[in-house]
Amino acid sequence: MAVALLVAAGRGERLGAGGPKALVMLAGRPMLEWSLDALRAVEAIRCIVVALPDGVVAPAGTIGVAGGEERSHSVRAALAAAGDGPDDEPILVHDAARPLLTPELVRRSLDALAQTGADAVVAAAPVVDTIKRVRTDAPGLHVEATLQRHALWAAQTPQVFRRAALSRALAQPDDVLAAATDDAGIVEQTGGRVHLVESPRENLKVTTPLDLRLAALLLEERC
Repeated sequence: MAVALLVAAGRGERLGAGGPKALVMLAGRPMLEWSLDALRAVEAIRCIVVALPDGVVAPAGTIGVAGGEERSHSVRAALAAAGDGPDDEPILVHDAARPLLTPELVRRSLDALAQTGADAVVAAAPVVDTIKRVRTDAPGLHVEATLQRHALWAAQTPQVFRRAALSRALAQPDDVLAAATDDAGIVEQTGGRVHLVESPRENLKVTTPLDLRLAALLLEERC
């Protein structure tokens, strides 16, 4: 059995929401409810912990915990609220800002952790754009290199970890956690082995008003 940690404490400043991003209405429901539906449909998940902004009540059937200043701080608080478990217990971390999560992707991610023996499995999509690396120490946007996109993947969530590997990663100092853009990156830095599972590009992250409109269109097509 697995534990799911749903990160829903984001402020949504770039979205211009004027309140918690996870509570923004999307296709007629608060955004986080779409991810909760997908997680609840997976039999292998024994409990769901939601990291929320202060003062927000946890959804029914979940454990609520106040989120931290940065994303990884919220994950650490949610893991602590989940209680103890065996070192190899799967811990799934998902961002509520990715509301197009499906039960099928959750199951494939959990299966990949068991099958590969990795410390973490990351849902990711192949990069389709040509990527340019620029110099940050030069005036303007000077291109330093064009990267080979066949070897590039865009990381998403869910990300699934063995409990011991995630605990080691989250034990890093606060400044290390604050600089991290995803938890799998910290697992890599602490010597863990990370695998990918292919995910559809539609598993997008809602960051801007345009993302919100696109997510609403995709969700309406499902209904």
